[in-house]
Amino acid sequence: MDLSNRVAIVTGSARGIGREIAIKLAEVGANIVVNDIETAAAALEATANEIKALGRQALAVTADVSNAADVARLVETAAKTCGRIDILVNNAGVTRDQLIMRMTDDEWDTVLNIDLKSAFLCTRAVLRHMLRARWGRIISIASVVGIIGNAGQANYASAKAGVIGLTRSIAKEVGSRGITANAIAPGFIETRMTEQLDEKQREELLKHIPLASLGTPRDVAEAVAFLASEEARYITGHVLNVDGGMANG
Repeated sequence: MDLSNRVAIVTGSARGIGREIAIKLAEVGANIVVNDIETAAAALEATANEIKALGRQALAVTADVSNAADVARLVETAAKTCGRIDILVNNAGVTRDQLIMRMTDDEWDTVLNIDLKSAFLCTRAVLRHMLRARWGRIISIASVVGIIGNAGQANYASAKAGVIGLTRSIAKEVGSRGITANAIAPGFIETRMTEQLDEKQREELLKHIPLASLGTPRDVAEAVAFLASEEARYITGHVLNVDGGMANG
């Protein structure tokens, strides 16, 4: 995989899966625009510095990608500074887990705005650059929960199912212009959230994963790099499960 001279925007890339995606894309040649919210600015700069150490260009832009004005600023800054936008990775996301009978409007709206609306806003903003170039890769991070559902995550499951529907619709709209749109549905990945599981919870979780282990951020990043490459030129509207077989039942 060779992404030399390509420019990628990776949202939510201060830490975790987003950081790993940004670094992997840099490793295969891309210059990266990393993004996160203002409170993660220090971690975002650290990610940018890691990319620069690989010999790639890196631009850190703080922005709330659930806000249209912030998204416009992010994309305009990326285009002016880097001269082009080839790849968008919609990775920004949050959880606000709660049983639906107790879920507040704010818990619902926050997750739908950050996990789904942001993907719409960012995609809409970058498309004019990709349409002009007649080449582009839009990769959105969904979740196995958006496929199989999960108790206590009605907001998150709905947002991630929406990401899948959005991806498939985009693929049909812009495929004729050399732009692909795909989603990745991670299962349970080793992150700060899964580190909070106790041993009993972890053992119970592993019973539902045929490969009997949690994934790593690198597993997701490798899949993103593939879908961003020329090797994946004939794949669009696809949902790639990176879940150890969990969605198979």
